[in-house]
Amino acid sequence: MDFTLPAQVEDYRRAVRDFVAEHILPLEADRANYDAHENIAAGPLQAVQAKVKAAGLWAPQMPRERGGLGFDQVGMAAAYEEMNRSIFGPVCFNCAAPDDGNMFVLNRVATREQKDRWLQPIIDGTVRSSFVMTEPHPGSGSDPSMMQTKAEPLGNSRWRITGHKWFITGAETARHFILMARTSDDPRRGLTAFMFHRDQPGWEIVRRIEIMGPEEHGGHCELRFDGLEIDDADRIMEVGDGLKLTQIRLGTARLTHCMRWLGLSKRCMEIAQEYVERRRGFGVTLADRESVQQMLGGVAADIEMGRLITMRAAWKLAAGDFARKEVSMAKNHVADTLHRAVDTALQLNGARGYSKDTPLEWIYRYARQARLVDGASEVHKMVLARFYRTEGNDFWAWGMA
Repeated sequence: MDFTLPAQVEDYRRAVRDFVAEHILPLEADRANYDAHENIAAGPLQAVQAKVKAAGLWAPQMPRERGGLGFDQVGMAAAYEEMNRSIFGPVCFNCAAPDDGNMFVLNRVATREQKDRWLQPIIDGTVRSSFVMTEPHPGSGSDPSMMQTKAEPLGNSRWRITGHKWFITGAETARHFILMARTSDDPRRGLTAFMFHRDQPGWEIVRRIEIMGPEEHGGHCELRFDGLEIDDADRIMEVGDGLKLTQIRLGTARLTHCMRWLGLSKRCMEIAQEYVERRRGFGVTLADRESVQQMLGGVAADIEMGRLITMRAAWKLAAGDFARKEVSMAKNHVADTLHRAVDTALQLNGARGYSKDTPLEWIYRYARQARLVDGASEVHKMVLARFYRTEGNDFWAWGMA
């Protein structure tokens, strides 16, 4: 077992850490840098992204021939954690959801022509994208087999889409969309993936759904499809391969959430530690109180355990494994850790933590979604229980080289 990072990854991680400290963290202090939905505004974002590109730090998860750095999931884990030391960080490097997951899956499964048309503009940062899957009841949520949206062949190498989707992240600003729709009643091969452009007729954004926030760029939207026509050339993979595509996308996408949440968790610890070292009461600093030490020590251990679980899952994904068990473990543990980290930091900062003088209240509201997005915690625990029921004591097998 070797827990050291390749030299290229370590050099990049350090460069990202320094860049975030110098160019991104200072933006958080000025409310003029926020948009109406409490994320980084378009102007400051474009300026920072230009600096990221000039520094050679852009899109590390994409191939070099398409403008990235060619990192696998192990490199991504180390880098994304550093990026999300800032609440604004990941999008500045083109490593934020949902673009990150969409780029990953298109790079894996799309044809060269599809990559040139649909993927490259996302990599370049000239368009945003969205993944259109979740539906209102009785449609699909965590169970894709319940999908109601239909893609019906028209007989002229085109498909007609009808259906209803909601909580589609980034839809308001996206130009390129990956759409999941039903093409048959087969329980395993009934779904197919398609690409469509914002300007195509036959669909609409019904509303941007208001949430606790803060929000990703483009929010979370409700969409309705009433005759959207898609060329068969814009179908991704084969007819019936939609479920396979979601498995390819969501494994890494779920884990990148964990990578970023670990960065936020560490930021919470930074804010807490800085405050308790200087805040005095009853003759001592808070940092000298055993109760405070227990709180911070417990969170620090949880973060490190989350990093190890996440890196193991990243290693397995990079080796070609779906790593479903490891990703589910990471998703559960890191989601809980983020909430504990920000709750602890907020408590130790008192009224200051509850105010907008620090980003803790921003992170606190953001953290609550962690146990919901990309599969609720209960669903991932169900997945783990199924693995244990099948594997027994081999659930904890080390594996061999």
